[in-house]
Amino acid sequence: MVKENTAGSPLLPVAPTRGRLRPLGLDEVRITGGFWARRRHTNATATLDHCHDWMERVGWIGNFRAAVEGRVHRDRRGREFADSDVYKLLEAMAWEGGRHTGGALDAVTEVIAPAQEPDGYLNTAFGRPGQQPRYSDLEWGHELYCYGHLIQAGVAQTRALGEGELTKIARRAADHVCAAFGPGGIEGVCGHPEIETALVELARVTGEQRYLDQAALFVARRGHGTLADIEFGRAYYQDDIPVRDATVLRGHAVRALYLAAGAVDVAVETGDDALLAAVVRQWETTVARRTYLTGGMGSHHRDESFGDDFVLPPDRAYSETCAGVASVMLAWRLLLATGEPRFADLAERTLFNVVATSPSQDGRAFFYANTLHRRRRGTVPRPDAESPRAESSLRAPWFAVSCCPTNVARTLALLPAYLATADDHGVQLHQYADAEITTVLTGGHEVALRVRTDYPSGGTVSVRIARSPDRPWTLSLRVPAWTGGATAWLTGPDGVRRPVAQGTAEVTRLFRPGDEIRLDLPVAPRWITPDPRVDAVRGTVAVQRGPLVYCAESVDLPGGRDVDAVRVDPAAAPQDGPGDTVVVPGELAAPRDTEWPYAPLDGPAAPPGESAGIVLVPYHSWAGRGPSTMRVWLPTAQPDATGAGR
Repeated sequence: MVKENTAGSPLLPVAPTRGRLRPLGLDEVRITGGFWARRRHTNATATLDHCHDWMERVGWIGNFRAAVEGRVHRDRRGREFADSDVYKLLEAMAWEGGRHTGGALDAVTEVIAPAQEPDGYLNTAFGRPGQQPRYSDLEWGHELYCYGHLIQAGVAQTRALGEGELTKIARRAADHVCAAFGPGGIEGVCGHPEIETALVELARVTGEQRYLDQAALFVARRGHGTLADIEFGRAYYQDDIPVRDATVLRGHAVRALYLAAGAVDVAVETGDDALLAAVVRQWETTVARRTYLTGGMGSHHRDESFGDDFVLPPDRAYSETCAGVASVMLAWRLLLATGEPRFADLAERTLFNVVATSPSQDGRAFFYANTLHRRRRGTVPRPDAESPRAESSLRAPWFAVSCCPTNVARTLALLPAYLATADDHGVQLHQYADAEITTVLTGGHEVALRVRTDYPSGGTVSVRIARSPDRPWTLSLRVPAWTGGATAWLTGPDGVRRPVAQGTAEVTRLFRPGDEIRLDLPVAPRWITPDPRVDAVRGTVAVQRGPLVYCAESVDLPGGRDVDAVRVDPAAAPQDGPGDTVVVPGELAAPRDTEWPYAPLDGPAAPPGESAGIVLVPYHSWAGRGPSTMRVWLPTAQPDATGAGR
C-alpha cells in the first residue's frame, strides 16, 4: 500500500499525492557541477535555441500561423504530430524557468494561442477546411498525443513560472478532451498514449477530479480493440490486451512506456494497488527479457517496437532515444510509488547510456536510434537538411521526425528532480552528481546537504550536512546493482567504515552541521557476459565501468581496421586507460574476406591475429570523432564449444 504524501515543492514534473517517497523539486535540488551540470548547461544555452531555430526553419511553428490565416490545408509542414515537438520545447523552456530562453516561451505561446478553437480544440493537422475531420484517424492522427505534450508544457509553466497563457491554453484543451471523450462521448483512445500521464499531472496541479477520471477512463479503455487492426497488429499501440492483464511491455516501445507511466499515475492517485502491481510485473519481465545492456528498449526498426523475449540484436538495435526518456519516466514513477532502488538502477543506466548518448557535445546534433553495433562508417549528415531518423553513423542536426531532440531537451531541463526524495524519516539520494539539496522534513524541520562527487568517473560520493534538525533522521544512499564491495562511513573520529550491500545504505543519527557521510563505489572496469538466450550476442562479452557501458570504435584501432576485426580475451581483466578509456587485451583478426566463411568445428584453427591492447571508450561518447564503426559486444579470442567467436 502506498501512503499519502505531504505537500512538498511546487517545482515538480511529477507530483504524486500518494507514494512511498516524496520527490524533491527544482527549487530543492540544484546540480552544481560534473557530468550532468555540463550537459544541462549545453542544453540550456545551445540545444533549446537549436530546436527553436529548426522548428521555425522547417515550418512547425509556422503551422500555427498558417492555421490562423486559413492556409494550413495547403501550407502545413511536417508530420501529423509536429505540434507535439513545439510543446515539448515549451516544456523544456518552462523548466528552465526563463533562464537562457530570451522570452522565446512567451513568443511561441503567442503564436499558438490564436490557433485554438473556441471549444478548446487545437491541432494544425485536422479539423479545418481542406483537412480531415477531428478525430477521424485515432489510430495515426496523434491528436490526443499532441494534447498530452501541450498539457505537460502548461503544467511546467504553472509550476515553474506561475499560471500564464500556456497554462490557460492547456486547460482549455484538457476541458475539451473531457467533453469529447468522457462518458457519453467518443469511446476511443489515441493510437499513441501520452494524454494519460498529462491529465493526471494536470489533476494534481489543479485539484480537478475530472482530469484524473478521464485519464483513468483512457487506461481502462486500452486493450479492448477500440482501434482498428493494422499490419503491425493491435499490440503495436497496446490495444490488444487490457493493461491489467498484460504481463510484458510490447509493441511500439515509446507508446508502451508512456502508457505504463500513465497507468502508474492513475494507480497511485486512485489507490489501485492491483493496477500498480500489473505495471510492476510488466516492467520486471521487460527488463529481464527485452532490454539492452545500455538500458535501451525496442529492437525492431520496422515498427519501432519491442521484439520477442531475448530478441536483442546489437546491430539492429533501434533503442529509440524517446524510449529511453520514457523508460526513465516510468522508472521514476515506480520508484516514488514503491521506494525500491531497482527502479533507480535502471533509470541511471538509461540516463548515462541512452539519454546522454543522443546529443552531441555541442548540443546541436542527436541520435534518434542508438545502435550497439555499427558496421559501416557512414557519412557526415548535411548541417542544413533533415536526416533519416534511424541513421546512426553520426548524430544529425534534425530529423523529419524530431521527437528525440525535444524529449532530450525537456529531460535535461528537469533532471535535478530525479536526484532525491524525502519521506517521514529522512532524505534519499538516488542519482549522484555534485548538488546542493535543501528540503523540509515532516514537522517543519529543515535539512540541507552538499553532495560532492566525480561520478561516474569516480565512485566516491561525499555528503556534507549543512543544516540539520535537533533530532535523529535517516540519510539513505542508493548502492547500485552494478557494484560490489561498496563501503559507507561517517567521517571523523567516531566514523566506522562498513560494507554495504547492493540496494540502500542508511545512516540514522543526530546529525550536526559539518558531519560528512561517504559512500565508496568501486568503479573498476569489468567484463559483462550476456544471457545465452540472447542468440545475437552469444560468444561475446562487453565492458562496463560503474554505470557506463563501453564500446570499441574504429578510430582507436591501428591500420584503419574496423571493429569487426576485434577479438578480446576475457581471461584477463580490463584496465583503466588514459582519460575515461578502458584497455582490454585482445587481437585483431587477419582479413579473410575472400574465403568461404564457414568451417567445420574440428577443422584447422583460424590463424592467430595481431595482438593488441584494444582501447574502449564510453558508449555515450562514440561517433564524436567523425565516421566510425563501433561495437559494444566483443567476440572472444577463443571460440566456445559451438564455434561462436570464430
